[in-house]
Amino acid sequence: MEQVPFLNLSRQYQQIQADVHREWDQVLSQTAFAGGPFVTRFEEAFARYCQSEYAAGVNTGTSALHLAMLALGIGPGDEVIVPGNTFVATAWGVSYCGATPVFVDCDEYHNLDPDATEQAITKQTKAIAGVHLYGQPCKLDELRVIANRHNLYLIEDAAQAHGALYKGRRAGSIGDIAAFSFYPGKNLGAYGEGGGITTNQKEWIDHIYRLRNHGSDQRYYHEEIGYNMRMDGLQAAVLSIKLNHLDEWNDGRRLVASNYLNNINNPGVTMPKVLDGTVPVWHLFVVQTADRERMMRHLLDKGVQSALHYPVPCHLQKAYAFLGYKEGDLPRSEALASTCVSLPMFAELTQEEQERVIDAVNSYNA
Repeated sequence: MEQVPFLNLSRQYQQIQADVHREWDQVLSQTAFAGGPFVTRFEEAFARYCQSEYAAGVNTGTSALHLAMLALGIGPGDEVIVPGNTFVATAWGVSYCGATPVFVDCDEYHNLDPDATEQAITKQTKAIAGVHLYGQPCKLDELRVIANRHNLYLIEDAAQAHGALYKGRRAGSIGDIAAFSFYPGKNLGAYGEGGGITTNQKEWIDHIYRLRNHGSDQRYYHEEIGYNMRMDGLQAAVLSIKLNHLDEWNDGRRLVASNYLNNINNPGVTMPKVLDGTVPVWHLFVVQTADRERMMRHLLDKGVQSALHYPVPCHLQKAYAFLGYKEGDLPRSEALASTCVSLPMFAELTQEEQERVIDAVNSYNA
């Protein structure tokens, strides 16, 4: 019997193959490779989808974080509060600007803890970067109150949360500015690299348009030091097609998550919680258990693939050793890193595959 895959992108591709080939033929025939009309079309559609005024397409999600922070004027001497448990790119965006990430612990939903956030604010703090980890929106209202009280920017790292809802509003429309990743495995993924930024501030989006294009508004005239971070037309064409299916695919993920939540009943496995007022998109379905390695071996023996997100929290990464964090500083983040297991999660998981995952988890003797 074949293994239950952790992720299978080919099943999604089969649904849209003809549309992708047709659109790519258009991009190729128009030679609209770097930026151009297909990128503009996607930006306009993505802004509407996210309930934002503006969107900018860039080459990666990491670039989106970098340029979003530059647009806010974040730079040397500034601090940005970042969750300890996130993919490290959130912190890269801060470091690339010459600023300092200040790592803060998570709450019971694995997202940035508002109380710990407020305690970490100093005179150097410029912004709070709230990550919607695993597709679960963070406590945006509480973070907004804190940001307003201290005159800080609120950044949404929505790299894993395309289409998620917080009190009826889309992720990416609530903070001052938001960054998205379109890495292939994301809920809205390109066929290569890609990233995006949403905001309601035209001044910021115009600045980002310039920064991503070598600091230039007019060819060969450079207003500032810029970057080569444009989105390419082929990726924009794919993303435009996929955007039309995103809600359907997110609904499919929610059905899988509901099946897991209702039927996994192993007392040795801690299930994820859902914050009231949110509709997650379940980019990842992360459970916890005391002996993570033994559980993963058990799952594999039962023909079920699994993964880790993430085994080392940011504050304990070697790259940030110079900041002086040590084990015990962020206990919830460290506990999650040592116990997390990601179960298979994508919209095309069959009912039989879901049942195999459930049976495998329930049969694990923790």
